[in-house]
Amino acid sequence: MAAFSNTAVSERTSPDTSSSPDLSKLSLEPTPSPLVDIANIAHDAHPPRIPPHRSHDPSNNLKRSDPFQFGSRYLEEGDDIYEFNAWDHVETDSTYKEYSELQYAKQRDSPVSEFDKKRFNADPSKWWNLFYRNNTSNFFKNRKWLQQEFPVLGQVTRKDAEPTTILEVGAGAGNTAFPILAQNENPGLRIHACDFSKKAVELIKANEAYDEKYIKADVWDVAAKGPDSLPPGLDQESVDIVLMIFIFSALSRSQWSQALRNIYTLLKPDGEVLFRDYGRGDLAQVRFKKGRYMEENFYVRGDGTRVYFFEREELVELWGRWKDVGDGDTESEESDVDCGEAECSESDGGGFEVVDVGVDRRMLVNRQRKLKMYRCWLQGRFRKRGRGVASREEVIVNNSQAL
Repeated sequence: MAAFSNTAVSERTSPDTSSSPDLSKLSLEPTPSPLVDIANIAHDAHPPRIPPHRSHDPSNNLKRSDPFQFGSRYLEEGDDIYEFNAWDHVETDSTYKEYSELQYAKQRDSPVSEFDKKRFNADPSKWWNLFYRNNTSNFFKNRKWLQQEFPVLGQVTRKDAEPTTILEVGAGAGNTAFPILAQNENPGLRIHACDFSKKAVELIKANEAYDEKYIKADVWDVAAKGPDSLPPGLDQESVDIVLMIFIFSALSRSQWSQALRNIYTLLKPDGEVLFRDYGRGDLAQVRFKKGRYMEENFYVRGDGTRVYFFEREELVELWGRWKDVGDGDTESEESDVDCGEAECSESDGGGFEVVDVGVDRRMLVNRQRKLKMYRCWLQGRFRKRGRGVASREEVIVNNSQAL
């Protein structure tokens, strides 16, 4: 069988080969082969599916899912930056980095006065009480993305899951705890929602979904020492999962070690900390004006609440090197421990294994003003290494020695 030609003429000349062909009647337009026709028919019958991260069709657009699947919209060559309001995993450009460094220099040149620094550090709960008094529970959005980011929360809320105790530190108005309860089918799940703001705890207890069969809210400072180092109703090594969502950043560096000690004491061996907080270079940090800088990466907001912006390596070293030395003190080792890109090994002897620490970058877009804005968060999982069980009385004595 003769092969099909893509450049066949549409009209043929007279069979009389003795005369010259009339070239004016020849068509040089390519004629589609049957194979091309088949491809076109298939395309019409089953058009290619537009990737969800680019589609405006509600049935094929992850932007419209509930919860929205973060991390699915990648900016690729040829994309229109201003097509969507946000793009995932976008590194900051050189212009933004240069601008950020200029902002940091200005912030350092105009720090908080020593008087105000003492005022804001003396009683942080005072400012958070004011914050929650001025912002009702309707102000806060439920964190529906939790099970997507931390799949273990989906596992422990299944009907056939083992009894599980979750401690949420810095529970706020309950916008983490209540979404977990809404998805829960595990009759043995218990959530202890703690915050050092009395007003925040009042908001949780006032929620119509508050049921002490499944959730208990109490005032507790994660960096407390002595008799208050453990929250009400919880003993040492009684917690399976600790949630720390945008709470560690509210602590000053001087509070970090005690906070880790308290968390370590509460967790069962192999229990996990689920962590998410602000990263250095986040838009919120870059935007700070004069009179807000407390110390490097640590600021006070206009409402008096404090916030720290972390480096990834900083968290890996802090959680990977921290040790409970067993005499009432805690320390973050200054030895040459190389935690690598993911975790510290068992031989490093730290109290926590760094399971993972990731950087979540997002570029937000103001399509009307053609502006690009960069957000940065850090997300991690830290697992407690095993140790012997001490009594609650021993824990209180050890913490008292740290006063």
